[in-house]
Amino acid sequence: MKVSIITIVYNNKESIQSCIDSVHNQTYKNIEYLVIDGGSVDGTQEIIEENKDKITTYISEPDNGLYSALNKGIKMATGEVIGVLHSDDLFYANDTIERYAKTFVEEQADVVYADGMYVERDNVKKVKRVYKGKEYLNSNLNLGWMPLHTTIFVKKEVYQKHGLYDESYHIAGDYDCCLRWFKDKSLKKVHIPHIMVLMRLGGKSTTAKLQKKKSTEDLEIIRKHKLWGSITLLCKIVRKIPQYIKPKFKKYKL
Repeated sequence: MKVSIITIVYNNKESIQSCIDSVHNQTYKNIEYLVIDGGSVDGTQEIIEENKDKITTYISEPDNGLYSALNKGIKMATGEVIGVLHSDDLFYANDTIERYAKTFVEEQADVVYADGMYVERDNVKKVKRVYKGKEYLNSNLNLGWMPLHTTIFVKKEVYQKHGLYDESYHIAGDYDCCLRWFKDKSLKKVHIPHIMVLMRLGGKSTTAKLQKKKSTEDLEIIRKHKLWGSITLLCKIVRKIPQYIKPKFKKYKL
């Protein structure tokens, strides 16, 4: 089974090397790695060029935002399964993709998701937030439940069935796309109850000044998918509180 990993990046020379290495160091070898750069001018492109032997497909050109870039990668991907690893992110372990691939095969799954952690931007050993995926229950979608986007791997045919990311959204398009998958009861969804991805804080959807815009888009998406409106949004926000509290009382091995 070929697994396509898509990394989108724009002006992120500080983190792109560790992201590339995280994919390159995977024990699973049937990986297609696509890097989609939005025309970086800060030195990111030079770092990518130095690592072209670790990358299957690389393009650099202006785009219309992160969902435009993701859609480019999906259209080019040839793997049976597609996952996203943003340029700030890392796989938790070198056998991460191997575990995903094994789960797809053994469980005959369409969607596989896991747990993730947010870490400090300048110190990935410092855990700031723990995001547990939990077992899938359709009713929980009304309660604001959704696994961490970058822990969700799907078969390419799922994109073919439900479409790509809606580029009219600037910050919450992944929530819209994931709701399409999780509302589809015909898709088999499997949870791996382990940490699979580390995400550096400071990404587009994690900065405080953009949280208001994200909530506005979230509410629009919630209404579009006929969930419980403001109640779902409130639940979605409240769910984050224990995610920040857990690291204060428990040490996590990284």
